[in-house]
Amino acid sequence: MSIAQSVPLTRPLGSRWLLLGSLALNLFFIGAAIAMTVRAPEPRRWDPDVFVRVERVTAALPSADAALVRTAMASHHDAIAAAQNKFHVARDEIRAALRADPFNVDAMRTAMAKTRAARLEFDQVIQGVFADLAPQLSSAGRHTLADWRSGNKRGTRP
Repeated sequence: MSIAQSVPLTRPLGSRWLLLGSLALNLFFIGAAIAMTVRAPEPRRWDPDVFVRVERVTAALPSADAALVRTAMASHHDAIAAAQNKFHVARDEIRAALRADPFNVDAMRTAMAKTRAARLEFDQVIQGVFADLAPQLSSAGRHTLADWRSGNKRGTRP
């Protein structure tokens, strides 16, 4: 008889719990990795396109007011798009001035002045649309617009 046959091979009870705990921990980490891979990316809270932002605003409005806003935006679409594009191009000029080697402070200031003017024009176009639209909106719609914040899912103040 060999020594391996004479000594009984028994494992302590703790090793079974250790194996079970290790298996549970591994399954937990695999599940967490799958969940992180599968989950959808968080949507952007702010979009540089005014039409996307206005569409988010209309989602918070009563349906009749939302239709009025969409109609007003559609009727002024070309003017809004042109002003928005002018503003975005002016911002790109600031970026180009910052990247220029050698750096030219006068070019940067000129680009900034163009951006301020383009932003003012853009604001005037958008604000003009909403100023003309506001008397047609319901009281609830005007209050929703006044309280709307883009970071809040319900569209109201936190």
